[in-house]
Amino acid sequence: MKKRIVLALGGNALGAGLTEQMQAVQHTAETIATLIAEGHELVITHGNGPQVGMIHQAFEAAAHTAAHSPVLPMSVCVALSQGYIGYDLQNALREALLNHGIDKNVVSLITQVRVDTRDPAFVHPDKPIGSFLSEEEARKLKSMGILLMEDAGRGWRRVVASPKPLEIIEARAVKALLEAGQIVVTAGGGGIPVIAQGNHLQGANAVIDKDLASAVLAQDIGADMLIILTAVEKVAVDFRKPTERWLDTLTPQQALRYIADNQFAPGSMLPKVEAAVAFAESKPGRQALITLLAKAREGIAGQTGTLIQQ
Repeated sequence: MKKRIVLALGGNALGAGLTEQMQAVQHTAETIATLIAEGHELVITHGNGPQVGMIHQAFEAAAHTAAHSPVLPMSVCVALSQGYIGYDLQNALREALLNHGIDKNVVSLITQVRVDTRDPAFVHPDKPIGSFLSEEEARKLKSMGILLMEDAGRGWRRVVASPKPLEIIEARAVKALLEAGQIVVTAGGGGIPVIAQGNHLQGANAVIDKDLASAVLAQDIGADMLIILTAVEKVAVDFRKPTERWLDTLTPQQALRYIADNQFAPGSMLPKVEAAVAFAESKPGRQALITLLAKAREGIAGQTGTLIQQ
């Protein structure tokens, strides 16, 4: 059955740097093109953790040179990352589609996402960005007053506020493009965080979790399925323990119980499961799938991955 799908790409689909990204998106685009060739309507979202950190650090370093470049607010860094990641994705996807004999436009849309200035995340920043650092590197940055945290056993990273997404400002444009037969790359890095001040949208110094933003977008455009791509084929409980168990299906209620039991790592699997639950609960018949990029096609067919539905 053909589906309207929001496909949320994880960091492993983009690589860790400019060269890696250009190589990684070629493989990613081929997988996406295969899904489009099967008739599915796709909207593609993506993360930007390493990229937005790199942009922010580069301008921060430039501010200390003779050029005295301004340190850019995080909202602008997110916008820059949307542009250059979208550029690579849309070019790679256009080529892959043409190789499949499909002539469709691929559009990267600069996307704003409304957040609440009273969100407690602004008081307690906990979203990791940028590259992984050693303990020694982290110690030096901490001494300079920079906020860092250990990220799921993989190293230390900078942290910024990550408020909950409330509204995708450009959702109607995404839906219109989709219904016109276009393929849209949108909500990159979770979208540019903005706070509504009357008719004005003010950028916020934060980043938004791309999986939670993808769940809001999927609801807004009437998607049938949200696919969250990650580094594992399925969700596990008791991860990396002798009692580890991989899950084929979950109801939202079961997932919430596992969340309450602290089964999923913050900054890693937890927001993915939370996003999947939010979408699956939003309307009867909606499904969320968590799996590997290479297994997306099989997951849609119900052959692998973890499927969350009512």
